[in-house]
Amino acid sequence: MGNLFCCIQVDQSTVAIKETFGKFEEVLEPGCHCLPWFLGSQLAGQLSLRVQQLDVRCETKTKDDVFVNVVASIQYRALAERANDAFYKLSNTRGQIQAYVFDVIRASVPKLKLDDAFEQKNEIAKAVEEELEKAMSNYGYEIVQTLIVDIEPDEHVKRAMNEINAAQRLRMAANEKAEAEKILQIKRAEGEAEAKYLSGLGIARQRQAIVEGLRDSVLGFAVNVPGTTAKDVMDMVLVTQYFDTMKEIGASAKSSAVFIPHGPGAVRDIASQIREGLLQASSVP
Repeated sequence: MGNLFCCIQVDQSTVAIKETFGKFEEVLEPGCHCLPWFLGSQLAGQLSLRVQQLDVRCETKTKDDVFVNVVASIQYRALAERANDAFYKLSNTRGQIQAYVFDVIRASVPKLKLDDAFEQKNEIAKAVEEELEKAMSNYGYEIVQTLIVDIEPDEHVKRAMNEINAAQRLRMAANEKAEAEKILQIKRAEGEAEAKYLSGLGIARQRQAIVEGLRDSVLGFAVNVPGTTAKDVMDMVLVTQYFDTMKEIGASAKSSAVFIPHGPGAVRDIASQIREGLLQASSVP
């Protein structure tokens, strides 16, 4: 109906290309326009000014001979002030962009190892965007954004990478566990050393108290019982200690201590042996 009355409508975010007898005349902005077809005017086509997206999947090889699929997402749009170039100069815009993406990716990724390719995704995207911007600006297109959305190595390579990562984490966990056990052993040894030190102090103080008690007993007995010597007092103390010890052993049902030789007369022999040992030690120069 619009063609009948020589009127056409151009939608928002769209421009139309007007030709007169097959020759470009002007770019029609959004709105209603008069197009007298009987004077040779016609609508050659319309061009969208909206941002469009093209996803490109490119297979290439890294420096360490790993084949990967690089997925790039290209966002582009036609420039309204250069709509005639965008309409006439390119017949297959998406194919042209895809060709440039292939060229840049296959020139950049083979210079990088697989791990470096993952780390330098932004650099690859920047190189693709710069090349596309330089090429597509001549055809009236603007590159809005270029993203490397994914780098997909072969499934076997991904499995191997996961196994390597798992092995590294297990090694780190083993090192941490060994370090923790080492600290526990050091702390345990320090605790045992401290306990033995304190035990030694206790035994030394106990023995010192026993010696002081025996000394006081000998002196008190000699004063209160005239005619006794220190030897007689020590013999009596040893016998008393002997019977006290036997009493304690007999009171315990699970005791495994045994005195050899056994008998009250053995106490005098033990005392004699102790005295002889002390005398021999004192006689040695």
